[in-house]
Amino acid sequence: MTSQRRSKITPERELELYEAALDLLRESGYEALTMEGVAARSRCGKSTLYRQWGTKPQLVAAALRGTRCVKLADVDTGSLVGDLRAAARSAVAGAGRDTALMHALSHAAFQNPELLRALRESLIEPEVAAIKAMVERAVTRGEIAADNPAAEFVAAQLMGVMRARPMVEGRQADEAYLHRFLEAAVFPALGLRATSRVTSHP
Repeated sequence: MTSQRRSKITPERELELYEAALDLLRESGYEALTMEGVAARSRCGKSTLYRQWGTKPQLVAAALRGTRCVKLADVDTGSLVGDLRAAARSAVAGAGRDTALMHALSHAAFQNPELLRALRESLIEPEVAAIKAMVERAVTRGEIAADNPAAEFVAAQLMGVMRARPMVEGRQADEAYLHRFLEAAVFPALGLRATSRVTSHP
C-alpha cells in the first residue's frame, strides 16, 4: 500500500518535501511543526502529505532517513574493521549536519510515544540491524568468534557514544574521536587488531 501511494510523487519532489519539513523543524522545533506548515512551505496540498505519510511523526522520521547521504545497510567493505570505520564516518556526517535538531527531536520523542515509535522504526532499528549484519558477516568470514560476548553490544556502543560525549565532555563525537573509541574499546573486545588511522585529539 505504501509503495502504491508514493508512486505518485517523484524522488525529487519527495526530497523537496523532506527538506521543507526539516527546514521548519530547524526554525521552530518539533512542537510548532505542522503538516499545514510543510504543505505551505513546499507548495503542495496538505492531503498529499497525509496520503504519503499519514502523520507528522511519520513524515519527520521519513525526512530524516530520506535525506541521509549514506545508509549503514549499504556499507560492506569486506572487513568488520572497515565496516565500523565507515559506520563511524556515516554517523559523524549525519550528526554534523543537524546536531541541534537531533537533540531537540530526542527530547520531543520521549514526550511523544508516536514520534519515538516512528524514529525507532525508521531510523534506529534499521541502523541497529545494519551493524548487527556487519558483525554477522564478520563471524561468517571468521574474523570474530560466533560466541564472542562483546558482539551483541557493538551497535549500542557505537550509537551510545555519539550521544554520550556531548553530555560528558560538551563536544561532539567527531570522526577522530570515534576512531579512537573503536581502536580502544570496540576492536579489542572483539579480538580485532587494527592500526589507528586517526590519532589527533581535538
